[in-house]
Amino acid sequence: MTTSFSEPGREPAPAGKAGTAPAMPLLAYTLALADDALVLGHRLSQWSGKAPTLEEDIALSNLALDLIGQARLLYAYAGEIEGKGRSEDDLAYLRDEHAFTNILLVEQPNGDFALTMARHLVYAAFMQPFFAALQHSADARLAEIAAKAVKEMAYHVRHAAEWVIRLGDGTEESRARTERALDELWMYTGELFEMDEGERALAAAGIAVDRRAIRPAWERTIDATLAAATLARPAERWMQSGGRAGRHSEHLGPMLAEMQVLHRAHPGVTW
Repeated sequence: MTTSFSEPGREPAPAGKAGTAPAMPLLAYTLALADDALVLGHRLSQWSGKAPTLEEDIALSNLALDLIGQARLLYAYAGEIEGKGRSEDDLAYLRDEHAFTNILLVEQPNGDFALTMARHLVYAAFMQPFFAALQHSADARLAEIAAKAVKEMAYHVRHAAEWVIRLGDGTEESRARTERALDELWMYTGELFEMDEGERALAAAGIAVDRRAIRPAWERTIDATLAAATLARPAERWMQSGGRAGRHSEHLGPMLAEMQVLHRAHPGVTW
């Protein structure tokens, strides 16, 4: 897999000073990654106390904690790039839904357990090779965050894949539910590979990852998992998009309202 990163052995530039990229694309890029992680982390946290087994309850909570931890690091860096004194909590709790730029996939409701695992497989199968590439970014802070996250996402891929295989090659009902989940979610997969002008500029500067270069690795993981699950990849179709531009489904607003209510009710309080 090829990327647009600098030559092996080149020292990363200090955070926020890599290449010639202006601050605004870097801020938007960092916020988008943080929003993806936070929204999906919160979705997974909604399974707490509701998972099919005690072991899976703990596992889903740990997956959620990984993602929220990634979001914290990215929000903290975004606040530094912005330079307006906003903290990670400000960025997570004091923006409305139109200011969030997460992809549509991660905001979709949990549905049943099959849908949650299918959604996580689709996301993690992309983010693991994405972070593997981003850890070589010319931006030292992004590289540092990615080096930690890539190890976490490797586990996320294994966990989600094992469940998709188990459900797909399980009972008639579990198979039907998994097929239906993949069909429902597939229209959101195209957004994983979309890049706007700012992100393309960051990739050219050696800071961001060329998302299109991640597709072969993502497809290998998806196809291998579905083959083991005796499932077929959904047919290609028109893809939904708009999340990166702040155009979201009807599901994000209520989720954020629930997530942000305590912080907004007591702004600036010290617990």
